[in-house]
Amino acid sequence: MNKIILLGYMGSGKSTIAELLAKKINIPFKDLDDMIEKEENATINTIFKQKGELYFRKLEHTILRQLTASTQHFVLSLGGGTPCYANNHLLIESEGIISIYLKASIEELDRRLSAEKDKRPLIASLDAEERRSFIAKHLFERSFFYNKATKTIDVTHKTVAQLVSEIETFLI
Repeated sequence: MNKIILLGYMGSGKSTIAELLAKKINIPFKDLDDMIEKEENATINTIFKQKGELYFRKLEHTILRQLTASTQHFVLSLGGGTPCYANNHLLIESEGIISIYLKASIEELDRRLSAEKDKRPLIASLDAEERRSFIAKHLFERSFFYNKATKTIDVTHKTVAQLVSEIETFLI
C-alpha cells in the first residue's frame, strides 16, 4: 500500500472521504490541517491571525515534507491550498504516492459551502454572488496544481461511499 493523498478545494470532501477510505483499507488517516493545529495548539484561523499566512505555509510545508519522506503508509487529507505553495506539488508527486484530486464544479462547491459558510472564515462574510466568484477565482488559480494529481475524480452527485469505492478500484 502506498501513501494516498487527497487534494481539492474546500468543501470537496477530502477529510470525510480520506477518513472513511483509511478505515476501509485499514491504514492510518491523517488530516494535515488537524496536524498543524495540534502542532501549534491553535486553530488554523488563529494561526493566520496571530502569525500570518507565511508562517502557516512554512509549517504546512515542513509537516508535509516529513510525511512524504516517512516510510509510513497513510491516507492524508490536505488543506485546499496546500498543493499551491512552497512547491508542495513536487512533494505530492514523489515516488510511492498516489494523489487524488476530488474535483467539483463551482455550483457544487457553492452548494456545499453555503451550508457551512459560518465555519469557513474565508467565505463567511460573502453573499452568494461573491462566494461563487471567490470559488471560481480560486479554482482557476489552483487548477494547475490540482490537475497534477495522479487521478481525478468528479465528486458531483456521488455519495461518500461511492467515492471511496471508486478510489479503491484504482488502488488495487
